[in-house]
Amino acid sequence: MTDLKPNIPEVVAEVSELFERYEKALVEKNVEVMDATYWNSPYTIRFGPAEHGWGFDQIHAHRVRRPVGEYSKQSRRRLEILTLGRDFATVNLEYNVRGRDMIGRQSQAWVRFPEGWKVVSAHASWIDTNALH
Repeated sequence: MTDLKPNIPEVVAEVSELFERYEKALVEKNVEVMDATYWNSPYTIRFGPAEHGWGFDQIHAHRVRRPVGEYSKQSRRRLEILTLGRDFATVNLEYNVRGRDMIGRQSQAWVRFPEGWKVVSAHASWIDTNALH
């Protein structure tokens, strides 16, 4: 069985660096970096507040259409990165949505392929902060 040791420091550092690169690309609408972050496959999924991306092509088409800064985060509330072994990771982020009384939640599943780390599944949603009380 593959060794699934959690949070090997150098693996966490790799995923963290790639996640931060992706976050910057989201804000700047750097489609090239966003596309490079995701597995180019019809099996890749990304659900967002204004998107249902079934497959890489749908995800890419949404990225091209969306306005710059659509997913702007005001501040992070909590970021959790979990790696299992050297080839699988999850990233979960909770943040305050800029200009709205909402909390954003984002999750990603990352897999290391021969060409490097890629997101294979992601979800982002917003919830009204009043709904949490």
